[in-house]
Amino acid sequence: MTAPALVLVAHGTRSTRGVQMIAALAEAVVQEFRGTAAGGVGELGAAVSGRDAELPWVRTGFVDVLGPSPAEVLRDLTDSAGEAVPAVVVPAFLASGYHVYQDVPREVAESGHHEVAVTPAMGPDPALARIMAMRLRAAGWRPGDAVVFAAAGSSDARARQDVRRAAGMLAEHLDVPVRIGYVATGAPRVPEVVAELRESGARRVFIASYLLAHGLFQQRLHEAGADGVAEPIGVHPAVVRLIADRYRAATRELMRANTFPVEVSGA
Repeated sequence: MTAPALVLVAHGTRSTRGVQMIAALAEAVVQEFRGTAAGGVGELGAAVSGRDAELPWVRTGFVDVLGPSPAEVLRDLTDSAGEAVPAVVVPAFLASGYHVYQDVPREVAESGHHEVAVTPAMGPDPALARIMAMRLRAAGWRPGDAVVFAAAGSSDARARQDVRRAAGMLAEHLDVPVRIGYVATGAPRVPEVVAELRESGARRVFIASYLLAHGLFQQRLHEAGADGVAEPIGVHPAVVRLIADRYRAATRELMRANTFPVEVSGA
């Protein structure tokens, strides 16, 4: 019997690099699962009547702009006997706004799939703060330089709260104040924050990118007047582990709820 499938749900984008990044992230998760199994850790293997189960399928779905939709992906999760394969949906979002609270649950309901667990979004998380700090240092940031935490922005108050939490994690990790700026939705915008920091006496200003991939928003950061711009979070081993950990935790919850008769070894 197969382990629950992992469905990685991302925001649809017209950016080719953004789509490629999500595909690369999904493939990296597959490699993480294979490496875990090969290493004998056993967290992703399953034992049913003494037989080892296959490793989890990893699929991608998109809300808005692109397809396939999460509902389409979930409907296609059937085994060789035509039975639905249990699934864990991991929202690949850095903050939980409309897509996480509305789109994902609606897609799950529309799929008609009855064995689905939805995990929290990827962010905020201390692992992401550590990656951002690393990317900042690689861009030339040094202690004493001002930092702008750049997020895409959202009209959802819950998403903005998540951004504030994420910025707090970065500030704690760097042990410096961090100012929030938004790229597309919300105020203040990133260029305004950069200008305000310069007016207040900052000699050098760096932008920490709270974006997953390159694209239009990342390009806008390079036009905001800062001395340096960190790379997006991207496909980093810590991101891959974060997704795998979300999957493992949800799988254990499904087991405890007796949602499907699979015992995950080491979980």
